[in-house]
Amino acid sequence: MSNNNIQDTEAIKILTQSIQSIKSEIGKIIVGQEQIIDELLISLLARGHCLLIGVPGLAKTLLIKTLAQTVDLSYSRIQFTPDLMPGDITGSEVIEDNVSTGAKNFRFIKGPIFANVILADEINRTPPKTQSALLEAMEEHSVTAAGNAYKMQAPFFVLATQNPIEQEGTYPLPEAQLDRFMFNIWLDYPSEIEELKIVKTTTSDYKPTINKLLNANDIIQLQDLVRRVPVADGVVEYAVNLVRSTRPESTDKKFIKEYVSYGAGPRASQYLILGAKSRAASLGKFTPDIEDIKAVARPVLRHRIVANFSAEADKIMTVDLVEMLLNNKS
Repeated sequence: MSNNNIQDTEAIKILTQSIQSIKSEIGKIIVGQEQIIDELLISLLARGHCLLIGVPGLAKTLLIKTLAQTVDLSYSRIQFTPDLMPGDITGSEVIEDNVSTGAKNFRFIKGPIFANVILADEINRTPPKTQSALLEAMEEHSVTAAGNAYKMQAPFFVLATQNPIEQEGTYPLPEAQLDRFMFNIWLDYPSEIEELKIVKTTTSDYKPTINKLLNANDIIQLQDLVRRVPVADGVVEYAVNLVRSTRPESTDKKFIKEYVSYGAGPRASQYLILGAKSRAASLGKFTPDIEDIKAVARPVLRHRIVANFSAEADKIMTVDLVEMLLNNKS
């Protein structure tokens, strides 16, 4: 075994311990939501972005803010509204007077998007022009203003939220823009026991202290480590075949041909592998297996499959189709 492999083996042990510590810190504030926290951390390690969907009051904002505090990353919350302009997100140029020379110069004032962790709250409530300003930064990791490009500071992690109710006057994200999110995460109501604990802790004077466990450089090193995790050819083939089976023209699955208009693209295969690598490393494994692919398949695929009217009529959701594929239904 080479020295690099030995170093990576030790680094994965450190990564696993770090993930467990981060989850313990988040657990001081957030009750339950273990799977949601796991998926957020997997996405962070894979350099992906997340779209969180849930009704109001499920602590989406608090969860993201707590995560940013735990890993000591700069945090910015942007409330998306119908009157929000692209410059309100990216920043804008202002005219400055030079007192000594009397000359006027332009200076770029960075917007709230220049942070490590971005909460794009209710992204579907702003027009497409403003949505695209955020989505461009997600894809390019830079912002262009007046012909100049400004790089985002790494790590750069965008978490957008949507409210599944009150859809009047909203601007749904097109499929091409949804594809830029690694995960689509649905938040459910807490269990009765969890809700009792939430009410008890939030209505008392209990104020837990959040310890900063990692910094930006630590996160970047862990992200680089995840990229170096090896993957067996058989696991890659399973991921690619799973994605190809979502496409009506590439599969013999009857339910896909009946209920799907368009399947997932190659980016889904990439995110399945990156997500599996992140999950395996966070669990202390040195290479992912097919179970890791299956574990991340739902949040990766549910927003990349476009169901047709037959699916809607039969009340078949895209996540139901993913479950059927994972269970190898014909």
